[in-house]
Amino acid sequence: MTNNEIFEKSRKLLHENMVRKKEGNKVIYHYTKPSPDTYPYQFFWDTCFHVFILCNLDEFGMAKAHIKSLISFQKEDGFLGHMIYWDRLKPGRWVDFFQSKPRFKNLYKSHMSALIQPPIIAMAVERLINKSGDIAFLKEVLPNLKKYYQWLQENRDFDGDHLLTIISPFESGMDWKPTYDQIFNFRGKANAELFVKVVAVDVRNFINNYNLKKIHQKDYFQVKGAGFNSIYAQNLRAMSRLCDMVEDNDANSYDELANKVEKSILQIMYHEEDAAFYDCYGKDNTHLKVKTPTIFYPLSLETIEKSIVKKVIEKHLIKGEDFNTAFPLPSVAISEPSFNPKESIYIWRGPTWIVNNWFLYNVFLNNDYKKEAAKIADNIRTLIEKSGFREYYNPFTGEGYGAQDFTWAGLITDMISKKDT
Repeated sequence: MTNNEIFEKSRKLLHENMVRKKEGNKVIYHYTKPSPDTYPYQFFWDTCFHVFILCNLDEFGMAKAHIKSLISFQKEDGFLGHMIYWDRLKPGRWVDFFQSKPRFKNLYKSHMSALIQPPIIAMAVERLINKSGDIAFLKEVLPNLKKYYQWLQENRDFDGDHLLTIISPFESGMDWKPTYDQIFNFRGKANAELFVKVVAVDVRNFINNYNLKKIHQKDYFQVKGAGFNSIYAQNLRAMSRLCDMVEDNDANSYDELANKVEKSILQIMYHEEDAAFYDCYGKDNTHLKVKTPTIFYPLSLETIEKSIVKKVIEKHLIKGEDFNTAFPLPSVAISEPSFNPKESIYIWRGPTWIVNNWFLYNVFLNNDYKKEAAKIADNIRTLIEKSGFREYYNPFTGEGYGAQDFTWAGLITDMISKKDT
């Protein structure tokens, strides 16, 4: 498959999965479904991924419409949920019902979930501005971005250590991530027991009306993710650069906060002996020692020493076998008891996801591992040629699993674009 064929397949898919509603001359919403049937809503970080892909396709108008649709539902205090239901009011899964605040009035009105997702919107907008040069659009949306990141800082930094806490496994963007098994006193392959324990977290949050003070006090599930907070730090840097573009005085404050977040990631999450950045949980910041691709996410941060970057990459990717499959990266190390490379409703527990490779690709590029970066891009191209645009893939055989015509696979366009520059 040529580069042009991949780009055109991505373009066709994003247009086919596009959902748009107008009333008169006013656009009510405009977004792309990650897949035609499985995921019909507007998802937060999926929308951001779509913006990256659309920018590679020079579809700037559509990218701006996606961002405007996402922030149009923003709460006055700055909150943005991980799903906007728009006119598709029935949850795709019954468990999704517990991911929104209890609703007894206006049941058939468009609404937004009470959960968050990795806060990558600033980087998406930065890519859009860098590619389109549309400073007027930046000035239009920057106040919304500021309110959003302020909400995160004020409402999810539970412990005052500058790290954000998630209150549900579904906030990580990696729903059944085996990192959390320790919290649930669970070990091994996912089953109905784990299902009940995970869903119970959202049920408790629902019963508490998603009151963050109550949830923090009860401490059912509180995790500081290495991947989640690395994305947060990267986006604070992006906010600083966006502010600089319009000579906004807040640029320095975002850089200063990013420095504090990165310092905490290093101090709290890095395990020197294991050479890995682990998620932490609870008031004691207990390390969740499960090796998943997010152990690599902090390696793109500006203040992480190159010696640490080299140590982590050498141990786990160059010399180690844990992620060494025919089609890396498996979503958990093959040595972990939770590892299952096959299709399952319990996703992120073995199969390869393109988004993890996309993050690692950027880690490699940022740290001058160009040969390794090129290998990742080639592997993803082979996966797509073999099995098409799928949600995830078998890390040994490359067989495609999950949703079909899944848009995230279009992130290969980002790797190709960077490889060609």
